[in-house]
Amino acid sequence: MAVFDTPQEAFGALRPACVQLTRAQTVENVARLQARLAAVSAPALQELQEYVLFPLRFALKVPGPRQERLVQSVVQCISSILAATCVKKQELLQELFSELCTCLSPPSSSSKPARLSEELKLAVIQALHTLMHSAYGDVILSLYQPSTLPLLGFAVSLLLGLAEQEKAKQIKISALKCLQVLVLQCDCQEHRHLDEDEAQQCGDLFASFLPGISITLSRVITGDIKQGHKTTVSAIRVFYLIVGFVMADAQLARIPKNKEKLPLEQSRISELMVHRGPDWSKSTAEKLSLLLHKMVECSSVHPHWKVRLELVELVHHLLRNCGRALVASFSHLLKAVVGLVNDESSEVQSRCNEVLQGIAEQRIVAQNRALADVLSENLHSLATALPRLMNSQDDAGKVSTLSVLLGYLKLLGPKINLVLNSVSHLQRLSKALMQVLELDVADVKIVEDRRWGCEGACRPPGSLQRGLQKGRAQKKYFRFFTEERVFQLLQQICRVLGYYGNLYLLVDHFMGLYGESGAYRKQAAMVLNELVAGAAGVGVDVLREREVSLNVDDLKGSIVSILDEYTDQANWYLITSIDTEEITHEHPVQRAGLAARPGGACGSVLLPSPEPHVTTRTLNSNIWQICIQLEGVGCFAAVLGKEFRLLLLSALYPVLEKAGDKTLLISETALGTLGDICEACSYDSLQCLINENSDYLVNGISLNLRQLAHQPRAAQVLDTMLRHSDASLLPLVEDVIQDVLSALDQSYSTQASTFLGVLHSVMAALGIYMILLCIVQSYCNRVLVLDLLTGRGRLQVPEVLQRDGSSALCGGPALKQRSPVASPLHNRFPFGLQTCRNVASHCWEGGDLLLP
Repeated sequence: MAVFDTPQEAFGALRPACVQLTRAQTVENVARLQARLAAVSAPALQELQEYVLFPLRFALKVPGPRQERLVQSVVQCISSILAATCVKKQELLQELFSELCTCLSPPSSSSKPARLSEELKLAVIQALHTLMHSAYGDVILSLYQPSTLPLLGFAVSLLLGLAEQEKAKQIKISALKCLQVLVLQCDCQEHRHLDEDEAQQCGDLFASFLPGISITLSRVITGDIKQGHKTTVSAIRVFYLIVGFVMADAQLARIPKNKEKLPLEQSRISELMVHRGPDWSKSTAEKLSLLLHKMVECSSVHPHWKVRLELVELVHHLLRNCGRALVASFSHLLKAVVGLVNDESSEVQSRCNEVLQGIAEQRIVAQNRALADVLSENLHSLATALPRLMNSQDDAGKVSTLSVLLGYLKLLGPKINLVLNSVSHLQRLSKALMQVLELDVADVKIVEDRRWGCEGACRPPGSLQRGLQKGRAQKKYFRFFTEERVFQLLQQICRVLGYYGNLYLLVDHFMGLYGESGAYRKQAAMVLNELVAGAAGVGVDVLREREVSLNVDDLKGSIVSILDEYTDQANWYLITSIDTEEITHEHPVQRAGLAARPGGACGSVLLPSPEPHVTTRTLNSNIWQICIQLEGVGCFAAVLGKEFRLLLLSALYPVLEKAGDKTLLISETALGTLGDICEACSYDSLQCLINENSDYLVNGISLNLRQLAHQPRAAQVLDTMLRHSDASLLPLVEDVIQDVLSALDQSYSTQASTFLGVLHSVMAALGIYMILLCIVQSYCNRVLVLDLLTGRGRLQVPEVLQRDGSSALCGGPALKQRSPVASPLHNRFPFGLQTCRNVASHCWEGGDLLLP
């Protein structure tokens, strides 16, 4: 069919159909006009818009009963005309709006929508939607005047009724989308942007509808899940758009305290309008808070991820636009968004993180003291309930609860010190962490797993270095949870506290808990370790950087104080076994209470006598405490890096001591700590760490062997050094080996097994030493013969054999007369053979003493 491009041609084609429809309002005549309209171009139809609409509007106004099919066809025809043209007259817009709404109006005796077919309802909703989009420029604003308030209210009530009461999903969704357009919150870009004054005027109008809209939409949102997720998503979107518009901080800030007086002719209209003053804002915010709380509870656990995603958008929109007006509601809203950070849907997780990141970057919390106070109170309430929740919830619930707690801390950011500076808040949070982190120490296997003294002594030098588990903490078992994710969240909570909080305050507080009770000591040590890691920014996940970076000297000062407490005799030398010899080792220490920590400051501590009957739980608890403290030393090394070398004087000796412990868990943890120290301090291997610090280690061993009653573990340090170093260490510890033999003479009956284990390590190292002796002696003899044959005159010992006392290797009988090499040992019995002889003689003597 030919297209009519000019108004004259179009008029000639449309006039017969329009006249016929005016005379007889039938479905057939409407269809005939619809067919003719399809052949008219949009510009031509624009010129004839009112002429063509007249018979259609007339058909809607004819008094008497009307056929639904006729009304539906008329409305659809009007919709097609409006889709192709623009409404440029204010009167036409208002009249069409009113006439379309009348199609859905109920009988005067009923407040419910008329009982119409679903097809008609859907057609009218779509026509209203099209009409709002066809309004040209400023014409749309003619609907948003005080004089049109009754008409707008009528349309809003109709659409809300359809959204709430209709069964058909399509009608519910279409009604909600039409309502979104009606309140000027359409998603499309076709509508002009309102300026500040226009937005203020519309906000005043919509405030009259806010109670009805919010209550009805909240019922839709919390309604039957069978209505489908699309309906719920649309309802949530309309809710936060209209609330965010009417309760916007920018608009409420411009509202005068007193209501302006309108002219007399507008006085009746003014009664319908509300004044958005402080009293109204406060009252409305309180009512909205109740609705939001109910909506959040329902939507946050909705099975469809798009509903949960839209809930995140609600929080984002309201927090961005109504952060001050709705501050009382954010207790529920922020709890929802931080709880959804670990949602099963990746889309929800991603959006939650973006929203939280945006809140942090825009400093919404930092610049809003009221909001920070709300978060602080939320944190206090959650910390109060945390032990109960962790004891009653399943692992999924615990993850959700801790995610909320972590989210609050991240949102507070630098404002976290508001919480920490409050004694009640800090006490509640710290005690909650102490209870939640309680370890399960009932496993007897921890005590049973032992490391035998000869284990590893025959391994090649440095072979254990490859087995060091750098940075890997021992797996812990907790009383209130089993899921690893729960522990990871607790770690992040502590690290975020350390990152943003006052480190001196936190360390002082948790050190107080550490010393307050043995029941809190392990948990407090775990928290202290994580606080230091967080303060250094290691493994901490935050929303934004802290305002002031931590000073390295401050960090080092906190670490030194913690390290001194960890390695104190009362906390480092704990009974970890019921072995007779080990307990006898502990008792003198505890009775005497006087001992200098090797390489560190001297301390005098009077310790209580041990319980006469030590339980497995006590032993396990002691083992875990030592392991956690060892992990802390490794953490401190990783944090300080090469700066930790300055602390090796006080830290290395105790860790080596624990590496030789007979309890397998402790020795493995200590080896992992030594690996951390090597990596942090840039030592190539554990062998290098030991060799380069052997001078003060040897000195400490020697001093403590002379005070064996107070320092019974000195031999363990030497044993560890020998097992994890190489033959080059032997000449450095020659005197110490003699001290060990002397100490053995004095303590055969009490510490024989310990010293014999050390001597086993000595003999294993000497075995490797003697092999090298033979190799070097053979090498020297061969080079000597070549020198004599070639006439070079003097043997040149390779540089590698001249280091670390290796020249003693050339002191064998085969070279003494023929080799011109000057050796410091060439006038005495070779070191290796002399030591072997001394060890063997003491072992034989000790064996005679130990035989019955």
